[in-house]
Amino acid sequence: MIDAVATDSSTPSPDSKQRRARRTRMTGAERRQQLLEIGRTLFAAKGFEGTSVEEIAAKAGVSKPVVYEHFGGKEGLYAVVVDREMRRLLDMVTGSLTAGHPRELCEQAAFALLDYIEEYTDGFRILVRDSPIPQSTGSFASLISDIATQVEDILGREFKSRGFDPKLAPLYAQALVGMVALTGQWWLDVRRPKKAEVAAHLVNLAWHGLDGLEQKPRLIGHRKA
Repeated sequence: MIDAVATDSSTPSPDSKQRRARRTRMTGAERRQQLLEIGRTLFAAKGFEGTSVEEIAAKAGVSKPVVYEHFGGKEGLYAVVVDREMRRLLDMVTGSLTAGHPRELCEQAAFALLDYIEEYTDGFRILVRDSPIPQSTGSFASLISDIATQVEDILGREFKSRGFDPKLAPLYAQALVGMVALTGQWWLDVRRPKKAEVAAHLVNLAWHGLDGLEQKPRLIGHRKA
């Protein structure tokens, strides 16, 4: 009876067989995507230094060489994660700028960054940390500069129509985008007030300046939340 029990206990359970089967059926592309998602979560929670290849491999249910095979190590995985997040954020911001009125364009840019923070919180946490390695898309500061370049064209046209020097548009674009990005870092943790209210106050300050602030700022675009 004891021998029979011992024999049974050494037999792999159906669940363990299924887990192994799922691992062997995963394609190279699926495995790469799995490692990216696991790495993204760990880097957001622990940072680059606090995350190890051993932990990434363990979470994926694979050996360390599999991680090296796909990314060459932790640095390679981190670089791909950061590049993907930077492209996602830049695409969201540039894709949002569709309005004709400059004030509504400011609203759209503010909403795009806040949307990214809300929907891709892990990605934003990774981006705002100082990266220990270079990425093909640069740093978070360079990404903000790329977004400011999109805003710069809008401000340049507005400055020219109002008789201001359009050469100052780059300075104001950097100031506006930097203000939204830093406010976004703060809002990441507090999440108060609501997103639409944050966007309204950001545009209120950007559009009116401290001297002409509205007591109850409003959004003029179609989006109110």
